[in-house]
Amino acid sequence: MRFSKTFIKTLREAPKDETAKNGALLTRAGYIHKEMAGVYDYLPFGIRVIENIKAIIRDELNKIGCEEVLLSALQNPELWEKTGRFSDTEVDVWFKTELSAGGVLGLAPTHEEPLTNMLKTYVSSYKDLPLYIYQFQTKFRNELRAKSGILRGREFLMKDLYSFHTSEEDLDKFYNEVEKAYGRIFERLGIGDSTFETFASGGIFSKYSHEFQTFLPVGEDTVYYNKDKSIVLNEEVLNDEVLADLGVSRDELTETTAAEVGNIFKLKYKYSEPLGLKFADEKNEQKNVYMGCYGIGVSRLMGVIAEKFSDEKGLVWPEAIAPFKYHLIGIGAEGTKAAEEFYNKHEEMTLFDDRDLRPGEKFADAELIGIPFRVVISDKTLKDGMAEVTLRKSGETKLVKIEELEEL
Repeated sequence: MRFSKTFIKTLREAPKDETAKNGALLTRAGYIHKEMAGVYDYLPFGIRVIENIKAIIRDELNKIGCEEVLLSALQNPELWEKTGRFSDTEVDVWFKTELSAGGVLGLAPTHEEPLTNMLKTYVSSYKDLPLYIYQFQTKFRNELRAKSGILRGREFLMKDLYSFHTSEEDLDKFYNEVEKAYGRIFERLGIGDSTFETFASGGIFSKYSHEFQTFLPVGEDTVYYNKDKSIVLNEEVLNDEVLADLGVSRDELTETTAAEVGNIFKLKYKYSEPLGLKFADEKNEQKNVYMGCYGIGVSRLMGVIAEKFSDEKGLVWPEAIAPFKYHLIGIGAEGTKAAEEFYNKHEEMTLFDDRDLRPGEKFADAELIGIPFRVVISDKTLKDGMAEVTLRKSGETKLVKIEELEEL
């Protein structure tokens, strides 16, 4: 991408109403634009980061046999009334709209009901199961505390996966596979060393569900962990029974704040039973389908990573999800010509700052935007066939032969 051809402009100061670090940096660097509290637009740089996060999640889910769909955000209240979740007293985050012809529709905060209902068309026998179905979709929740940038939005991008099984044993088996897949996802995203599977409430279905919490100073959850972090639990389940069950004492635990980036939950037949999703077993007896649900907040992940990987100069993206690999700058007539040649060969992975600005301004923007490698080709470095490469993560600068830049 040529910087001169995009409408994006970096900002020296964050908007006054943007107090969250992630929101301020992402806005200043041209990744997002704030519409209102909890509602953001994703700009070209931001879209590239989101798509890179999605690609990692998609790759790991497809490896364990999941299929991708895209369901409607508009929701028929009849399905949700069958499970008791359309009522504002049961789920207080609904956005609802009245139709001109009469009636009400909802904007989906999640998708257990519509997907369960849809599968009644496709599931009739044990031979049709198991199924693992996921999507990336915008969700809508009327959050009361939408003051944390993209960490907590009223409109946000989520990966939601739902599994359907003939038995609790099969549900348990897949649940364990998802646990491992999530671990690989967060490792690839660069937050594996600070993201921990956390014991949380299992509601009426099981003793525990599991959250994936990234330790973060601005996180909205309070969690407790033991010395080697092999046990992490949400404050909501910190009681004597749970401590005895996990074999840990209260004085062994340290308190910290964290941001939830994922969760996995055994639903059993909470939704399949009221919605009538059944299968005929080997004896041709009708049985309820067992279910699990597994979420990852995609846009929230972007915000968490922006919070974790940044400094006083700007963002510091992990290479796996950075919008580009190279932030390219040419200085001098010959240096700029050589930069053009490099860009033409590596257009997809390069942000070429070809704007008519002073080098210092370009360097400042490179630090703010946070692309892993700043590559400067100048008349001076070109004399030796070299480029000056600065690693955004460490600030280390070195000279690299132009033909060897691809090896970075």
